[in-house]
Amino acid sequence: MTAGSRAFHLTIEGRVQGVGFRESMRDLALTLNVVGWVCNRVDGCVEAFMQGDEEPLERLIIWAHRGPPGANVTGVSAREVEPDTSLLTFARKPTI
Repeated sequence: MTAGSRAFHLTIEGRVQGVGFRESMRDLALTLNVVGWVCNRVDGCVEAFMQGDEEPLERLIIWAHRGPPGANVTGVSAREVEPDTSLLTFARKPTI
């Protein structure tokens, strides 16, 4: 990751739990050299924080709008946030 890294917080709505969304997002993020985390929320959404270079982040955000096979994404809220320099990888976190 470079000094020009950006960070985004996403909330993904729809049929996004029980379809491998978190694991698929984690796999793609690791492939793209993006750090952060993804978790299910008790309200049925998926929440994610992602940080990296602009082009890989763009690819991951575009992917989040469709998700893995079996997902039915109905909405994605993405907002730019401050980077977290303590992150070293992309983690799949438990439900919050």
